[in-house]
Amino acid sequence: MAKPSSARAVSTALALDVVLVVLFALIGRASHDEGVFGANGWGLATTAWPFLVGLAVGWLITVAWRRPTAPVRTGLGLWMTTVVVGMLLRAVSGQGTALAFIVVATITLLVFLVGLRALASAFSRRRRA
Repeated sequence: MAKPSSARAVSTALALDVVLVVLFALIGRASHDEGVFGANGWGLATTAWPFLVGLAVGWLITVAWRRPTAPVRTGLGLWMTTVVVGMLLRAVSGQGTALAFIVVATITLLVFLVGLRALASAFSRRRRA
């Protein structure tokens, strides 16, 4: 049985997840020359909030605080929930959900939420060996 995660590991993983989701939104806005804050000053927040809500739902569904750095047990669930909930919220709030955006978001968030956990896990195993 795995030992419980420390509060520091949980808070670090959660903070990094939030930063990565905001970074995803920031990169998207920059790639479309929309500016960070947009014309109304809320651009980044408008782009990021559906995915941040999806991330929060994912943390609850996966009980991520138990194994916050696990690539499969936690990362895959967070990724799928973040993408699905994020896209649903974008759709109901009148934001775009073009197929190309869904593909880019799915791949980018896979790399951010699962890939980085896999790298961290590999480095951790190597360091222990």
